[in-house]
Amino acid sequence: MTGSRQTSRGTDFDGKAFVAGLSTAPGVYRMYAADDAVLYVGKAGDLRKRVASYFNATPKATRTMAMISQIARMEVTVTRTEAEALLLENQLIKSLKPRYNVSLRDDKSYPYVLVTKDDWPRIAVHRGPRNVPGRYFGPYPGVTAVRETLNLMQKLFKLRNCEDSVFRNRSRPCLQHQIGRCTAPCVGLISAQDYGDAVRRASLFLDGRSDELTQDVTRDMEAAAAQLDFESAARLRDLLGNMRSMQARQYVDGKVAELDVLAVAMRGSHACVLLLSFRDGRNLGTRAFHPRTNGSDDPAEVLAAFVSQHYAEQSPPREIVLDRAIEDVDLLEHAFSEAGGRRVQIKCNVRGDRARYVDLARRNAEISLATEMDSQAAQNARAESLREMLGLASVAQRIECFDISHTMGEATVASCVVFDAAGPVRGQYRRYNITGIEPGDDYAAMHQALTRRFRKAAEARAGVAEGEDPDAAQGAAGVLPDVLLIDGGTGQVAQARAVLEGFGITGITLVGVAKGEARKPGDETLLLPDGRALKPGAASPGLQLVQQVRDEAHRFAITGHRGRRQKARTTSRLEDIPGIGPRRRASLLKHFGGLGGLKAAGAEQIARVEGINAALAQRIYATLHGLDPGPNAGHD
Repeated sequence: MTGSRQTSRGTDFDGKAFVAGLSTAPGVYRMYAADDAVLYVGKAGDLRKRVASYFNATPKATRTMAMISQIARMEVTVTRTEAEALLLENQLIKSLKPRYNVSLRDDKSYPYVLVTKDDWPRIAVHRGPRNVPGRYFGPYPGVTAVRETLNLMQKLFKLRNCEDSVFRNRSRPCLQHQIGRCTAPCVGLISAQDYGDAVRRASLFLDGRSDELTQDVTRDMEAAAAQLDFESAARLRDLLGNMRSMQARQYVDGKVAELDVLAVAMRGSHACVLLLSFRDGRNLGTRAFHPRTNGSDDPAEVLAAFVSQHYAEQSPPREIVLDRAIEDVDLLEHAFSEAGGRRVQIKCNVRGDRARYVDLARRNAEISLATEMDSQAAQNARAESLREMLGLASVAQRIECFDISHTMGEATVASCVVFDAAGPVRGQYRRYNITGIEPGDDYAAMHQALTRRFRKAAEARAGVAEGEDPDAAQGAAGVLPDVLLIDGGTGQVAQARAVLEGFGITGITLVGVAKGEARKPGDETLLLPDGRALKPGAASPGLQLVQQVRDEAHRFAITGHRGRRQKARTTSRLEDIPGIGPRRRASLLKHFGGLGGLKAAGAEQIARVEGINAALAQRIYATLHGLDPGPNAGHD
């Protein structure tokens, strides 16, 4: 970024005067309301020209006019390139959450193909943060497409897919080698150079550089034949034949294609963008996105926002085909090409196979939108039923539910899940590790979890009362639920009531969810603080919503409990071995990739770890397998 400019705050904003002082450089502009709320964030290849378009006499949509009427000030940031402007715009949309921007809300992590950065790289499916060293290829629309790609990689290039702990401890080739899907680098059946060549070729294939890959394999095959290495030449010939055979079945429109097809469907302010992906001619399937339109009813605007935000984070293909024209195509093409180091084209008027793919994407977008709206309508009906059942003045905008999980008092964990009008808000889920109570005391566990949750809320509210910035205190902890569900009977509800009264928190509808005698879904009794007990029955939409929230809290608590229990058992088993301190324990788990790899190792392999002698290795092995350490396994 090369600089920024802003106006002084005011209620009468002179847009034309502001435009007069703007640069013609690329950059990002931000619009603010009188209360300093961000109204809109936009990018521009020419800041003066783009911002001026808001304040000329050209007729504009009602939504745009409403936005302009609220502008109290504007800020701009000048960037070096249009690609920088695109990147900054998307960063600001995510962090500032402007009132009028269309924004993506896909909370699912994309699946990638990962080729690790090791001496003997591994190929695998990867989800979540990209914090494992290596190259990531993708994203793919779904995990099925990733697994199909991995299957193809193993057939063609025979790279390993086993965990590092297994790889380091193999003494003979596994089944993957026997069926011709791995070259068994674990036991030295392939040289490091040959394996590196296979990794390089797999990377070319995953990059969609099929022509370059074919030339590379052909060149090596001819070189091997010239050196009379006919075995290597035959192997490369077979690889070349397999690649050509697969490519022959994967042509799109007469040539191998790398493209995304995008179509948008809208009903009112509800939208669905359908993505259909092809890589190296292979159809990777579809994925539906449901962006927040924030009042926009223009499909082209929604699609333009999707293209800008999606490909600012994901590597774009060479060709992006749209079902309708959007603004700033030249800017987007330039930014994507500059960021990706290759030409990227955006097309909207296509023929032949691509036109059929656009039609397919459009029809699937309509179906996905209808399904989403039906689902949302059902969710709204359940929320309205719950409002009537509990006698609320309005539909609950935030529901929290607490549950406790343990095994006979061991590793007690409390969960808190959050639902809003659209469903679960997973980013605000919380777990509490319960300590300092009698094992199995569910009342004390519930009291501790609720105290930790609402102490933060009380502190946040107290900070606002003392004059602190309200925005700083209104995080997830400072927001109170409209309805608080407690998985349990009268005892648990009493604990919740005591915690809320202790912090002086009012205005929350407290409900206990008690299972029926047969613990059958639909037999639940809802316990209210005033002593009433409701049995709505299985057909009640309101109870169905309560069950959905309660079951999610139960699942989240069990997952946390199992993880804590396993960690405790793993740690204690190593800590109970004399001579194993924190440093040696960490070295062992790191060397073998976890307790599973350590248990699979023999005493001789354990002794190879730095700081572990033969006697200690034998004691570790015996303890992990429930054996007698023997007379020679004394303390070191």
